[in-house]
Amino acid sequence: MKKLAAILMALMLVLSLCACASGTEETAAEEPATEAAAETTETTAEEPAEIPDISLTLWGSELTDFQDTLRVMCDNFIAAYADEANITIEIGAQSESTAKDTILTDISAAADVFYFADDQIGELVNAGALQPVESVDAITEANGGADAGAVQASTVGGTLYAYPAMGGNGYFLYYDTEYVTAEQAGSWAGLLEAANAADKQVTMQLNSGWYLYGFFKGAGFTCSLADDKTTTECDWNTTGGTDVAQAILDITADPGFINLDDAAFVTGVQEGTIIAGVNGSWNAASVQEAWGDNYATAKLPTYTLNGSEVQMGSFDGYKLVGVNAYSENVGWAMRLAEWLTNEENQIALYEGTGGSAVPSNVNAASSESVQANPVVAALAMQSQFASAQSLSVGGNYWTPTETLGNILANGNPDGTDLQQLLDETVAGVTAPVG
Repeated sequence: MKKLAAILMALMLVLSLCACASGTEETAAEEPATEAAAETTETTAEEPAEIPDISLTLWGSELTDFQDTLRVMCDNFIAAYADEANITIEIGAQSESTAKDTILTDISAAADVFYFADDQIGELVNAGALQPVESVDAITEANGGADAGAVQASTVGGTLYAYPAMGGNGYFLYYDTEYVTAEQAGSWAGLLEAANAADKQVTMQLNSGWYLYGFFKGAGFTCSLADDKTTTECDWNTTGGTDVAQAILDITADPGFINLDDAAFVTGVQEGTIIAGVNGSWNAASVQEAWGDNYATAKLPTYTLNGSEVQMGSFDGYKLVGVNAYSENVGWAMRLAEWLTNEENQIALYEGTGGSAVPSNVNAASSESVQANPVVAALAMQSQFASAQSLSVGGNYWTPTETLGNILANGNPDGTDLQQLLDETVAGVTAPVG
């Protein structure tokens, strides 16, 4: 019995040792896997996916409030895409009216994204400076559809080349109700009457084709783009054109009229010497601040032509945002352009500039703050007498009409034959671009 018990005890000891050995091996086998997993986790935590450094340049209006608002909009863009890229945006001051000239000097050195006036789009496209828009359907719908003025102004040859940014780039009449009645504001005769009665003056900038156009347009004369979309066709020197020139001279001869550029107009308003003037939305905040409760706006006045009153016409233009086709970060540049021109940021720019940057986005333009603006109301009244600038004139329109306007503003001091003046103007306007 004792021998049997000893055998059983020995057998149990062997089995116990085998079990311990087996457990030790399993544990040892498991440890490398655990260590590998820990190592993998540590490596992932130490080496996150790298995001690119993106540097962009943006050109916009030189006005301080415009620049300040752009900075805020760009900072918000940077924050919105912080998880995708380390973005820096340098903002430069460049007037929309001369953007094309600066860009075409050296396209590769120009900004990645830039604001420009719609009449420049033809030359920019011909030079290969603009990257076509990719999100065509969304941009088109947001700005009123394919037939909307803002979309047409951004389109060349059926291709959308720019992002509509601002509408209402037209002009109208500002007047001070302390001196000018609504009835007097309706005609140049009434405006001059009010100015002379108050020993003040009324104004517009005649030595600018932008404004001078209104007299000839109102009388039924035309300017239009040729098939090349850059050369201007113009009939101002045909029968009756000299009558328009003489009507302008009659206005400039009145002591109640003075020819002033934008800056001088604002100065005159602030100093109290100007009680009415033809100008654009970009000066709305300054004029309203100066006139306070007497601030008012209206469509352009009529003028006397051969004894009859003729409603002045005007240009209706748009401000656009373009993407440089030579940009090293063209994809991000397109994102920025779309961001700057979306509904939210068009409202932000409108409010940040005191109402001067009227939205082209239909939802933004329908907002309560925009609709309550007297500038928007005046532009709406004038729009039925306006022509799209981008569809009317090319690059050679501006200098000859400035020359003509300067002569007329100064009363044709050399007594040059009016037909000769118009012939020379039209010859310059219709000369091929390039």
